[in-house]
Amino acid sequence: MGPSEIRHAVASRGHLNPGSPHVVFDRFDLGLPELVRNVWVVRWDVPRPLVQRVLNYPAVNVVTEAGPQVDGPHHTGLYGPTPKVSTRTLHGVGWAVGVLFRPAATPLLTDLTASELLGVDVVFSTGPADALADEMRDGGSRDALSTLLLDWLTPLADRVDEAGRLANRATDLAENRTDILAAAALAEAVHASPRTVERIVRRHTGFTPKQLIECRRMQTAATRLYLEPETDLAGLAADLGFADHAHLTRRYRAVIGETPSATREAGRSRPGA
Repeated sequence: MGPSEIRHAVASRGHLNPGSPHVVFDRFDLGLPELVRNVWVVRWDVPRPLVQRVLNYPAVNVVTEAGPQVDGPHHTGLYGPTPKVSTRTLHGVGWAVGVLFRPAATPLLTDLTASELLGVDVVFSTGPADALADEMRDGGSRDALSTLLLDWLTPLADRVDEAGRLANRATDLAENRTDILAAAALAEAVHASPRTVERIVRRHTGFTPKQLIECRRMQTAATRLYLEPETDLAGLAADLGFADHAHLTRRYRAVIGETPSATREAGRSRPGA
């Protein structure tokens, strides 16, 4: 695994098959930490259809992207997270610019309920979509995109409330604290009752606290098996807090949609492996 792949894996554990030479990603901070996780930009020029596999972070994305023709009409959508792997096939030449939001942003962007949020894909008519598309066709510099997005999102950042901040803290801890393996431990870590954490996390992400924790464990497992195919499965299971490798394998198949062995083989055949 080369240094660039290591950096990419650390920056985005959700992208489960990084490394295609035909797809260029860029991610950058917008400076609104309570509202936005990052801005991401992708351009592709693929000689044949390319399947991208993603295990979403538990938050909403708003994405503006080229239509069937890179210089033609564009589309902007709001996309909700899903606790299982999703796929998208890239064709020809295209681009997309998206905002990955923090959980606190969800009720400021949409009235969808927790049950409606999971996996949602709806047209989004708010924001500088036309200006973003024009900028992407002109090169899509970070500074220009940031200016457009900050003009739109800075007023929303001022409306983040305490419930949103609690949702942010809970997702941060579930993602980064490897010792948190149960919903009760997550509630204790944010100093709130399990019932309160369940309600607020679901309202802002669509996920349960248990699913937040599983998302982190599955992202870690999939990324490591893809980029380091010789990883010992029993050791990985222990590192992630599973009882044994059989338990890890069952959950992995349910969430990722394939066996750990299949991910290993995909990793061994990835470009540059």
